[in-house]
Formats: sequence, structure tokens, C-alpha cells
Amino acid sequence: MTSSNSSSAVRSSAKHAAERIQQHLPPSNHTISLSSSSLNLPARTSIIAPSISHSSRLKDRPSPSSVSSSSAVSASSTSTRRSGTPVRRSQSKDFDDDNDPGRVRVSVRVRPRNGEELKSDADFADLVELQPEIKRLKLRKNNWNSESYRFDEVFTDTASQKRVYEGVAKPVVEGVLNGYNGTIMAYGQTGTGKTYTVGKIGKDDAAERGIMVRALEDILLNASSASVSVEISYLQLYMETLQDLLAPEKNNISINEDAKTGEISVPGATLVNIEDLDHFFQVLQVGETNRHAANTKLNTESSRSHAILTVYVRRAMNETGTKPESLGDKSIPKVRKSKLLIVDLAGSERINKSGTDGHLIEEAKFINLSLTSLGKCINALAEGSAHIPTRDSKLTRLLRDSFGGSARTSLIITIGPSARYHAETTSTIMFGQRAMKIVNMVKLKEEFDYESLCRKLETQVDQLTAEVERQNKLRNSEKHELEKRLRECEISLAEAEKNAVSRSKFLEKENACLEIRMKELLKELQLQKDQCDLMRDKAIQLDMNLKNTKQQQLENSAYQEKLADASQVYEKKIAELVQLVEDEQARSTNAEHQLNEMKNILSKQQKSIHEQEKGNYQYQRELAETTYTYESKIAELQKKLEDEDARSNAAEEQLRQMKRLISDRQVLSQENEETNELKIKLEEVSQMYESTVDELQTVKLDYDDLLHQKEILGEEVRDMKERLLLEEKQRKQMESELSKLKKNQRESEIVVEEKRYVKDELSKGSSDSGALTGSQRSQGLKKSLSGQRATMARLCEEVGIQKILQLIKSEDLEVQIQAVKVVANLAAEETNQVKIVEEGGVEALLMLVQSSQNSTILRVASGAIANLAMNEKSQDLIMNKGGAQLLAKMVTKTDDPQTLRMVAGALANLCGNEKFLKLLKEEEGIKGLLTMAQSGNIDIIAQVARGMANFAKCETREIMQGRRKGRSLLLEEGALEWLTSNSHIDSASTQRHIELALCHLAQNEENANDFKRTGSVTEIVRISVESSRDDIRSLAKKILKSNPYFSS
Repeated sequence: MTSSNSSSAVRSSAKHAAERIQQHLPPSNHTISLSSSSLNLPARTSIIAPSISHSSRLKDRPSPSSVSSSSAVSASSTSTRRSGTPVRRSQSKDFDDDNDPGRVRVSVRVRPRNGEELKSDADFADLVELQPEIKRLKLRKNNWNSESYRFDEVFTDTASQKRVYEGVAKPVVEGVLNGYNGTIMAYGQTGTGKTYTVGKIGKDDAAERGIMVRALEDILLNASSASVSVEISYLQLYMETLQDLLAPEKNNISINEDAKTGEISVPGATLVNIEDLDHFFQVLQVGETNRHAANTKLNTESSRSHAILTVYVRRAMNETGTKPESLGDKSIPKVRKSKLLIVDLAGSERINKSGTDGHLIEEAKFINLSLTSLGKCINALAEGSAHIPTRDSKLTRLLRDSFGGSARTSLIITIGPSARYHAETTSTIMFGQRAMKIVNMVKLKEEFDYESLCRKLETQVDQLTAEVERQNKLRNSEKHELEKRLRECEISLAEAEKNAVSRSKFLEKENACLEIRMKELLKELQLQKDQCDLMRDKAIQLDMNLKNTKQQQLENSAYQEKLADASQVYEKKIAELVQLVEDEQARSTNAEHQLNEMKNILSKQQKSIHEQEKGNYQYQRELAETTYTYESKIAELQKKLEDEDARSNAAEEQLRQMKRLISDRQVLSQENEETNELKIKLEEVSQMYESTVDELQTVKLDYDDLLHQKEILGEEVRDMKERLLLEEKQRKQMESELSKLKKNQRESEIVVEEKRYVKDELSKGSSDSGALTGSQRSQGLKKSLSGQRATMARLCEEVGIQKILQLIKSEDLEVQIQAVKVVANLAAEETNQVKIVEEGGVEALLMLVQSSQNSTILRVASGAIANLAMNEKSQDLIMNKGGAQLLAKMVTKTDDPQTLRMVAGALANLCGNEKFLKLLKEEEGIKGLLTMAQSGNIDIIAQVARGMANFAKCETREIMQGRRKGRSLLLEEGALEWLTSNSHIDSASTQRHIELALCHLAQNEENANDFKRTGSVTEIVRISVESSRDDIRSLAKKILKSNPYFSS
């Protein structure tokens, strides 16, 4: 025989095999043909997972009797192209049904308080209250009210990673091992522990391992046989660009959609066949190294992209105990293909809280945009919308099968306990609540193993071809023997013909008997056919009864839906009433706060008025004493002048008498002795007269001087009266302001009384008339509050910041102190900082710090400058006016620890601006900080450590962005030695700032020699092991691995 005969034999054997396969296939609409030229096998079939059907979804769920038919229909419907708007594949439902495997399961996990929150929120309660035993979470709205939400699992801040995995991910992983697609996703605000929960590697500590590692560990443990294969791909969605974390050169991967089945695939992603857990650790470490991360105020290692780990599991059914469909002695192999998506979403953030700038803002925009698209899809699915906007973002396209598709989905939301992030926590909880309303149609992914079947058939064809060739050789050798036997057969044929004639007669008799038997069998078949017709009629009747039952169930479900709608309306009304009560309580709290502020302002103004009245009284008393002194002195001088006039008149009278005596004595010239005596007396009188005249002239000069001084004092008294009148006018203005404040106080007291009355009425649960009275009182409360706000606004406009700043320049020390305190309090609020800067408050404070010697003024002014230094515009003005140099010189000017703490805080705030790093060093700002740290005060050291951390962070950012090179400026001032020596300080917050500063300095390779010289490398090693913060430990480990100088 020729080779053509052998090929025809092979084709015929393959044709017979195809016929046998077609005979053993289940009946369906598929056509299966095996020929010598092509191999057409049945298309992929989908088996819907068994689940407990709900009465409200009978019309959307197939009954168990129709499962087999649905698989055939799904195969035939794959030829239709999927439309751009996805068909409604899920149904929103009440998530109290925990037995439904298709519903999206949502768990919540609360992050523990960090060191900063323990310090800043020490006096405040947690925002959330957990009730894990009943799987509920209470969200505090204020000190009186809270809202309760139910989740599938509630994990406290002490829950272990193992417990979180078993509650969230293990059911999904078991479903993947059984052939169902699954999705595990983490959602929440940045810095709440999503990456720790999902992507923590924990190679050294098994207790710290996240969901990714534990899921692969379970899958590899159940995939030990050779018939199971596990492959993974690791992608990140960065700024709406899909990138391969295992092959960084693939930075723009496209997403494909199957035109027939609508399945989403990423053909450009790198697939890695996982052998064991150590191999997975290596692959995952490579992906984490290539993932984008950045340092923000909320998290030092904030993820800037969405990470998606996809695990492909392929299991042959012959190994799982499933009986194969027989093909004679052959079998048709089947395979189950399942896919597990583990998604670590980037955290939503607010720019004003995270402190992002530059390129980080663009990253945050894309993150929030993709999360917003995901939220829209969740809302549409939860509300049962006909249009699901999955094409708005690549993230929603990749998660198309997870929400509203055929996958089992488990979502874990992470939140923080701090009340500062109330809005973010509320948004995260509401996202989880909406996701719990989504129900997926879970399907078993089972199909024929085309590849294995083709390999088997090819092996059979090869074996048959070899067998045909061997048979040809045997036939050639047996040909001669057959010819010999043919001749022998011809001889025996004649004898056989004789025997055949006799045998044919016998067979005719046998044939007649068989015909009779066949007629009997036909009668029996006819009876069986009649019985089958009766059974068919009964089946039709049962089908009609089943349809009637379904119709009744549909009517019952409609009644239940109407009842649920009515209950929702009543619940909404109750929620509105509760919200109204909460708003009234919030307004009452605000009114009490404003009342306290008004009382403080009133007490301060009363004190200042009292001090002014006291000063005016003292000044008037001193003026009266001075006036009385001068008037008494003038009276004495006038009296003395009159005495001198009398004496001069007496002297003149005596002189006249003496002249008369002299004339008489001339007649009596004989008495010489008496004459001489009279001459002597006359000379004495003349001398006395001359001295009296001199004294009289002196008195007149003194009198003129006193008159001149009296005129000067009169002018001073007039000036003083004018000043007193001006102060009296100011006092009247202050009294009018006090009267307004007292009036506002009375109004506030009335508001408080009304608020308490409304609160008592609400607590008693009054009737409809009582509710009407409460609404009227709430309207009156709103009006009074609006009037109070308007009054406060008018007072601020009347007094003005400019007038307060003018009082800083007053010569009165008490006035200066009070004015500086008011400016410091105003500077503590961001709304007032711009006004203070515009009115020249920075220049006035710097001038006061430079010129004043009073310790109170220096302390309060330094605190005001520290508050203003948090504003970027104020920072520019402070640095331009030489404020850094002036603050640095305060070390030599005072030793008061409170003043030095304020100065250190101001310099620490200035260190957080990248523009002033070099200028701060030149003006000895860093040197001043280190000098202040030598005081040993804990508060001062804390501010110095914060300044060092801010400076090192800004400097490292400039180096990373390529705007600066070279050795750190801090090292030139000896800051590294101080940081190393104080790294074991008792204060947790101070130690965290020192550790951050050391880690940021270690990121600069130019500082490696200084680290080795000072022994600071050992501190980096210690921080990587002993630091209380996970993000700081991770940063230290990353530095030790990436820096070759430290690793050596």
C-alpha cells in the first residue's frame, strides 16, 4: 500500500473519534464537528452559582430548573456585540440579607490614633464608636447625637491582620479556588491604613502580612497538584495611565473589551507564573519598588496610584473528582478558570489638609477624578439606574466585573478616629453603605479544555499513524501467506457452499420466528409511547401550576416593595426631624461659644476702662497737687512782697525821722557825741535801706518769674483739660460699646434660655402642637442669632484692627501689653492674618520686639509673630524685614523659657518654606535654634526639633526635584550631632520630628560621610526597627536599602 492509504486511514480514524465525541456531548444548540481540516468545539459555558433566591428578585434570577438551559442560551448570545452603555446586570436590594453570595460585602476598619492625634485631640472623644458584636458603627455628629450604620464586619483598631483577612478576603479566595471570579478592594481617606491592610508584605513578621500575601498563601496551598496553575500581573493606574509594575518600560497599556462576551482584558500586562510563596515575595517587592509614593502631611509614604494585583487560577476538573463525559474509553476534559482582583486604591485627600503642592496637586486631581467616577458607578448601581457610566475612567472599566458583574466582591473601607476629618469619614462610610446595595450575578467559569483536548487528539493521531505504518509492513509480509490461504479457501469454498445451502434453509425458519417476536416488541413500544404522552400532559399541567405560583410571588414582592417605599418615606421624615434638632443644637452650641467670647471681651474692656479711669484719677490728683503747690508758693511770695513793702515804708519813715533829728541836732552842735552816734545810726539805716531795696528788686524778679511759670502752668492745665475731654469722649464711646455688649449678652442669655426650652420640649417628645411651637421658637432662635452676628460685625468694623495696632505704639506700658495681647489673639485665626499684614501689623510687632525690654511684651509679640509665620504672605514680609535675624538675636536678649518657645516656634514655621532655607542660615536662624535648644526646656526642644524636620524635609524635596545639589545646610551648623544626641528623648512627638529629620537628611547621598563620621548610621538602623511610626520605619528601611553608602 502507498502513503495516501495511511493518511486516509488517519482521517477516517479522526472522523470516527469526532463522531463519538458528538454522540456523548449534552444536547444543546451548539454544532460540534471534527474533521481532518478543522476542529470546532463547543463555546465556553457559564454556570450560575447556586444561591438562595429572594422573593423580590424571582423575576431577575433563573430558577434551578433552568440552569442548564441558561448555559446554552449564554453561549448562543455571545455573538451579539455589547453596547457602550452596560445593561443593568445588578439589582439594588436591602443588604440585611446576609445569605446572598452575590451581594457586595462591605467591612470597616478603624485606624488607631497616631502620636499627633493623641496630642492634639487629647480632650476630645473619638469620632466613631464601634460595636463589633452587633456589626454596627456609630458616627458622632456632635456631643449629643450620632448616626448608626450596619456593615458585614466591623474591625476595631486592635484587630489583627489575620482576623481582617478571614473576615474580608477568605470567602472570596475560597470562591476563586472553586471557579468563581472575585474582587477584594480597599477604599478610604489617605493615611487610614489601606496599603497596610491590603499590601503589607510582612516577610520578616508573618503576623503583619496583608491580604495580598495571605490570599496567595492560601491559593498556593490549595494548588499543590500539577493540574493547577497560578499566574499574576501587577498594574498601577497613575494619572489615568495604566502602567506595569513588573515591567516599568510598559507605561501606557491599553484595555481591551471582547466584542462577543464583553469581558475586560489587559493583553499587554506581564504575566508571571508563581511557583511558591518566596517567589511571590520577590515579585511583589519589585512591584512595590516601582509604585509611585510621596510624602504629605497626612502620610510620609502616601500612595499616588491605584494598585491592581490580578491572580489567574486554572484548574483541570479531572483532578477535582468531577466525572468526565465519556467518549468510549476516552474523556472530554474540562477546566475552571477564575480570576482574583486585589485593588489598593489611592486615598482621597483634600489639598488644604494634605499640604500637597506642585506635581502632587496634579496627582491628587487624577486620584480624586477616578474615585469620583467610581462613586458615580456605585450610586447608579445602588439606585438601579439603566445607564452605568463605566467608561468615564479606566478604573471603572477595570472594575466593571466587580460591581454589577459576575464576580464575588468584598470591600473594606478604612477610616480614622479623629474628629478633624469628619467630612472625609462620613463620605467613606456612605460610599460603603451604597456599595452594600449592589448584587452581582455570580457565575461559575467552567469551559471545555480545548488545548488539552487538542493535545490528546494530536497524540492519538500520531499513535494511529504509527500503527497504520506498522500494519502496512505486517500486511506486506502477510500478503503471501494470504494468497496461499486464498487458494486453500477456494478449495474449501466449494464445500462451504454446500453447507451454506443447508444452513440457509435453517436460517429462513429462524427468520420467521424473529418476525413474530418483532411484532410483539412493537406492541410493547406502542404501550410505552402512550404512557409517555400521559406523563407529558402531567408535566404541562405542573408547568402551568408553577407559572401561577410565580405570578403570586411577583404580586407579593410588589406589595413588599410598596411597604418598603412607605417605610423609607417615614424614615426620611424622621431623619429630617432629627437633622433639624441637631442643627438647632449646633446653633445653640455656637451661641454659647459666642456668648463666652462676648463675656471675655466685656471683662477685658471693663478692666481696660477701669485702668484708664484709675490712670485719669491719678493724673487729676497729681495735677491738683501741683496746682495747689504753685498757688501756695505764689501766695507766700505775695505775702513776703507785702512784708517787704511794709518794711521799706517803715524804713523810709525812720529815715524821715532821722532827718528831722539831724536838723534838730545841728542846732545843738554842742553835743558831738550824740551827733556821731546819730551819724553811725544813719549810716546803718542807709545800709539797711539799700539792702531792703535790693531784696525788693529780687522779690520783684522772683514775682515776675512766678507769673511766667503761672502762665506756663495755665497752658499745661488747658492742654491737660483738652486731653481729659478727649479721654472723656473715648470713655463715653467705650461705655456705649459696653452697653452694646451688655445688650448682646442679654440677647445671648435669652437665646440660651430658648435653646434649653426647645431642647426640653424635644426630649419630652411633645405632640404635633408642641412640634409647631418648637418650630416657631427655632425661627425666633435663627432671627436672634442672625441679629447677634450682625452686631458683632458692626463692632469689629467700628473698632478696627488699625486702631488696635496704633495702641501698640502707645507710651503707656499697660496699654501696649493689652494691645499686643489682642493682636496675638487675632493672629491665631487665619481670617484675621491677612488684615493684620495689610494694616502693617508685622512691621509694628518686629519694631516692638526690637525696642521693648518688657518680658511680657516680648513673649506675647513673639507668639503673635509665630502665628503670623504660618501664612506665606506674612513669611515673605517677616524675612524681607530681617525678622529671622531679629528673632535669632532674642537668645541674647532674654532667658524666659516661654518667650524662647515662641521664638523657636516662629523660626520653625519659617523653616517650612523652601524659599528661605539659604537666607535662614545666613541670618543665623539655624544657629539661633540650636542655641535655644541648649536651655534644656522640653517645649523649646520640641519646637527646635519641628524646625529641623521642616528644614530637612524642604531641603530633601529640592534635592529630589533637582533644584539643589550638595551637602545639607544643617550639617554646616552642627545640627546632625544635636539630632543624634537627642534622638532618645522621652517626648514621643519630639522624637518623631527628630527621626523624620534624620531620615530626610539621610536621603541626600552627599551627607553620607557626615553620617558615618558622627555615627548617625546606627540611628537610622535603630529607627528602621524601633520607631513607633510605621511610615518612619518604612522610610528608614527604604533609605538603608537604596543608599549604597549605608548598605556597605
